[in-house]
Amino acid sequence: MKKKPNILLIYTGGTIGMIKNSETGALENFNFNDLLECIPELNLLDCNISSKSFSNPIDSSNMKPSNWIEIGTIIEDNYKNYDGFVILHGSDTMSYTASALSFMLENLSKPVIFTGSQLPIGDLRTDAKENLITSIQIASLVENNQPVVQEVGLYFEYKLYRANRTTKINAEHFEAFDSPNYPPLIISGVNLSINHQSLLTAKKNKKLVVHKIFEPNILLVKLFPGINKETINHLFSTPNLKGMIFETYGSGNITNEKWFLKALKIIIDKKIPVVNVTQCAGGSVDMNIYSTNVIYRNIGIISGKDISTEAAVTKLMLMLGQNIPANNFKTKFETSLRGEMK
Repeated sequence: MKKKPNILLIYTGGTIGMIKNSETGALENFNFNDLLECIPELNLLDCNISSKSFSNPIDSSNMKPSNWIEIGTIIEDNYKNYDGFVILHGSDTMSYTASALSFMLENLSKPVIFTGSQLPIGDLRTDAKENLITSIQIASLVENNQPVVQEVGLYFEYKLYRANRTTKINAEHFEAFDSPNYPPLIISGVNLSINHQSLLTAKKNKKLVVHKIFEPNILLVKLFPGINKETINHLFSTPNLKGMIFETYGSGNITNEKWFLKALKIIIDKKIPVVNVTQCAGGSVDMNIYSTNVIYRNIGIISGKDISTEAAVTKLMLMLGQNIPANNFKTKFETSLRGEMK
């Protein structure tokens, strides 16, 4: 007899976990122990579902590295007992957390699917039920006795994306997320259309390693026309600064004014890694196109290539926590670890 996959739901907080009190009309946290009773459609899925919640569910705007570690630890502690994991998370910072988990979970060979909703699960027009049901179904998919998904994904409004390729693009529409530089892994329609060639394949017989050290003392600076010397010098003098990310123009273009180059050179000379990512929704950094960028490439600015800002932030935090030698840091960052860049 075919064994049913065991799926663990992990509720961290967010809109998907809210339900309206029929008496007061107020939104309250949903009790996920009553999940099958409240959402009977889940009984139609060919899997066993268990749930675990943060002891104090949080709004995703309060999400921080210690919470990422808590999620990673839950997965680590339950990894042998479950065939897949579905993480319910507020949408605002979901791409950050999902990206962080993708880097934390080295040698992952089981599905870890993030999802959430724009409307509470108890709302009449909610998107929560479809997102939840399909996420569980995707986490249960098996072909040739192997999980179809062997990476961290993010499912929202009929599409599963690679988690570390996503960004939130809309605060009001159900299509809240996009993956500008990488195609969907699965599209949900009448059937689930699986993009097999875009999925990661786990290395065989490799033990899961969960990295749990993040360095949060980084700076994210978005360049804009008119940014001045005083602002830059103030930001660059941030105490205990360990890393920096620039959101630059177009294909990674940075001003070549002398005062800016001088300030940046001081940071580079301190062996503080500086990453160049594009402000554009899609596309890639190419520091070979314009002469203004050649200067920065030559002094050691790291190319983020087509990485998202969310993935760049979490990858930088994690790599800084690993104490990688300065002379190897650039090469390792510019190398894809979990399919986050070309």
